[in-house]
Amino acid sequence: MGNCLDAHHHTQEAQKVVAGAGGMTTLQKQMQEQEQQQQQSPVMKLKSTGMMSFKDSPESDDKEEEMTRSALAAFKAKEEEIERKKMEVRERVHAQLDRAEEAAKRLAEIREEIEGLADPMRKDVTIVRKRIDLVNKELKPLGMSCAKKEREYKEALEAYNVKNAEKLQLVAKLKELVGESEKLRMKKLEELSRTMESLSLH
Repeated sequence: MGNCLDAHHHTQEAQKVVAGAGGMTTLQKQMQEQEQQQQQSPVMKLKSTGMMSFKDSPESDDKEEEMTRSALAAFKAKEEEIERKKMEVRERVHAQLDRAEEAAKRLAEIREEIEGLADPMRKDVTIVRKRIDLVNKELKPLGMSCAKKEREYKEALEAYNVKNAEKLQLVAKLKELVGESEKLRMKKLEELSRTMESLSLH
């Protein structure tokens, strides 16, 4: 059956070539006769080869032709299904490519926006930074002065504490002397008072 289809195909191609040359030729007639012989049912071919059995009947020919048509129809349906699936896959691929292209375009736009992103506070930031630098320069000598004055304060505080301690010692000594002086004078006054009393009795 496959050989019949191939032969029929080659015959049609030959007819097209000859027809292209123009007019009916002897070669074309011969090929048409050959095609008619090849288009005979498989049953007739089996008869000519001596392989025919008791099934040699028109009904058998119809069955063979029906089987051939069914096979061709099934093949055509499969081809159409394959082509349809190819189209579906192709459409999905194109859709994916379109989405990927759109995503890549958007990413490129975002990258450009990032690269061109300007700082709205740039001017104010620059002013504040310059002011910080200036204050740092002013703080340096002030820090040195504070350190110097801190050393002087510590020295003065230490001297004050020493003098204050000395003062406390002197005050304590003064209190001691005053107390001793009072005792001595009171004692002396008591002695004089007793002497005067003794003199007044005589």
